[in-house]
Amino acid sequence: MSAEAIAAARPSALAERYLEAIYYIEHEGEAARPGRLAEWLGVSAPTATVNLQRLARDGWVRTGPDHGVQLTEEGARAATEIVRRHRILERWLTDTLGLDWATADREAAALAHGVSPLVLERIDATLGHPSTCPHGNVIPGRAPPRGGHLRRLTELDPGDRGRVARISEVAEHDAPHLLATLSAHMLYPGAEVEVLERGGHRLDAGTGPFAIDGLVARAVWVTVQSD
Repeated sequence: MSAEAIAAARPSALAERYLEAIYYIEHEGEAARPGRLAEWLGVSAPTATVNLQRLARDGWVRTGPDHGVQLTEEGARAATEIVRRHRILERWLTDTLGLDWATADREAAALAHGVSPLVLERIDATLGHPSTCPHGNVIPGRAPPRGGHLRRLTELDPGDRGRVARISEVAEHDAPHLLATLSAHMLYPGAEVEVLERGGHRLDAGTGPFAIDGLVARAVWVTVQSD
């Protein structure tokens, strides 16, 4: 496919799923490889490989010598727009319709491919053009909220205090219980926490001590007050 054709095209719903997954994995500093994508998307490794070959043929991705998959310039542009739609829809589903995080994430994924630019822009305007999704991740094209240096809860020491800034998109996928755990303890962006034990697994968010597992703690990024 020529560069002009790619620029004018919109990825299929299947291609969008792959591009969005690659975007999230890359933005967490991981390598997007066929096996990782197969696991993420719940397909077999051969299926992922065939679909990635099609995406490469159509100019959305390229494969490096280490078998890692990278977005092309057009692929990155398309993935950014997919993520933008998803995060705006999540914001609408939680803030306006009152859905919980996990449900909003699933519904946004289902709606994102079909929503028209007109409807998305009206939703965005109605929300006041938010800068982040409900989990604190920046909507592409928006300035991130002001704040200090971000650190994972697992990097903090006992006595450290911080304010929850964002939740890892990759960890949301890898730990299905994550959003429910965070909701149960009200660990939302903006919540203040104190680490009680090393490793950030035992915390106090103002309602009494509680423990979370290491995978959840690693997913939570906070702005440390002492930084």
